Amino acid sequence: MTWTITPEPADSPDAVALWRSYYTEVSDRWYLLHQDRTTDPAELEREIAADTGKDLALLLLARHDGTPAGTAGIRRTPDPTTTELTRVFLLPHLRGKGGATHLVAAAEQAARALGATRMILDTRSDLVEARALYARLGYEETEPHNSDPYAEHWFSKRLT
Repeated sequence: MTWTITPEPADSPDAVALWRSYYTEVSDRWYLLHQDRTTDPAELEREIAADTGKDLALLLLARHDGTPAGTAGIRRTPDPTTTELTRVFLLPHLRGKGGATHLVAAAEQAARALGATRMILDTRSDLVEARALYARLGYEETEPHNSDPYAEHWFSKRLT
């Protein structure tokens, strides 16, 4: 079993399908936790269409044995030495096989190539797997760096 990670246009069919899977999972988890329901299908379609990924400096796509498996995005910030990690996602059946570590490492390498010396990110309390991953990879919790209504934890890592 091998992982490959390559840049991918955010509007490619593979990237769009993975974005749909990512957004569906995190949205459903939030609604189930807070409103005891899954995401309304019309809302899901509206939100997926509204966030196309065009604001990303780079989208990385992980493939497991050649099959699309996950993504990680890099967004530039007003500070040219800082980039934001976003859209880190692996299909559920491929978790625990090292793909997330490869994705984040590739994103960090790409951020360095863009001139970044620091990576920031945010996540939610219910995404405990994500928080554990970031802590394991050397990210430290920080003060908020944005006002995203769904962000509950903010992390930062020096890219040395």
